[in-house]
Amino acid sequence: MTPLDGRVALVTGASRGIGGATAEALRRAGARVVRVARSLSPAEGFVDLPADLTDPRQVEALADRVRRELGSPDIVVSNAGGFLLRPLEETTVADFDAQVDLNLRTAFTLARAFLPILRAAGQGCYVTIGSVADHVGFPENAAYAASKYGLRGLHETLLAEYQGTGVRLTLVSPGATDTAIWNSVDPDHREGLPRRADMLRPADVADAVLFVATRPPHVLIDWLRLGPA
Repeated sequence: MTPLDGRVALVTGASRGIGGATAEALRRAGARVVRVARSLSPAEGFVDLPADLTDPRQVEALADRVRRELGSPDIVVSNAGGFLLRPLEETTVADFDAQVDLNLRTAFTLARAFLPILRAAGQGCYVTIGSVADHVGFPENAAYAASKYGLRGLHETLLAEYQGTGVRLTLVSPGATDTAIWNSVDPDHREGLPRRADMLRPADVADAVLFVATRPPHVLIDWLRLGPA
């Protein structure tokens, strides 16, 4: 018997990277996994529900469909987001708005759609994927860090607001992780950035999410930070 047999898990940003690895880890642990992303390549063993999470109407429709067809999710992983590495002087207001939209506004709308469902069920594990940049400042991270610090503020507020409801909220803040977001940056040839070989792997973050999701109901991990050794 696997630890998540009979559980329903929903993962956003599940087409690749951390989201893809997390969806796979939860599936292997026995969960029925709903993958959410703008577009998804078919893969056996998942329930795929494409959605643009920057559109609040699609988020509401997604939550309603999941509730009607699958019931209240046991696990929700709020992972969808974007990354921008750019000096302040080169970061436009449009760049800033796009980062806030992708990393903070979508997390807010997802929480607003799904957390009431979990509260009504009196249980659930709600995991938000943050970043080392949600608590440490780095050069060229003005827009990205602002959105991620805001995400941590949202998490901490919801943690207090949902205390005692049976819903457990966790922020997982990984360090630099070797995903496709680094392809255009080429960190191996830029001073001050970690080499890709030294970064975390998506599976490392997925394992951390699985650890959180498989704790007993009386155990709360409110914030989990991880990075390369």
